[in-house]
Amino acid sequence: MIRGICGSTAAGTCRLERLVKAFWNSCAGIGVAYRSEAAIRQEIFVLFMALPLVFVLAPGVWQGVAMIGSVLLVLAVELLNTCAEKLCDHVTPDRHPQIKAVKDMGSAAVLCSMCIAALVWLAGIAERIGLF
Repeated sequence: MIRGICGSTAAGTCRLERLVKAFWNSCAGIGVAYRSEAAIRQEIFVLFMALPLVFVLAPGVWQGVAMIGSVLLVLAVELLNTCAEKLCDHVTPDRHPQIKAVKDMGSAAVLCSMCIAALVWLAGIAERIGLF
């Protein structure tokens, strides 16, 4: 069993060690995004506000998981949008119609994820207060 988790790879690195490094790289990425993007800071704030609220508002465990999951989805899509925007700005800082289209599509993806989160939270609250 240990060999399956820590079996040698081509580079000789333990798979578990690789997962730990990937985790810390992800944490570093969130840190960079947090420091450089107001939208990421706002969505992390919403996540931390949602965590205690879900215990009061969610009618059940699965609804609570969906409610928090929907907020995490917004954060994930915002992170991807931020990546696309930063890459576009790196490629060319000048205004370009195709770059604008890419940024607008990323923004639309964030809006879609926010609509999903709003629907999940509204459904959870509606069930909690007895509308369903």
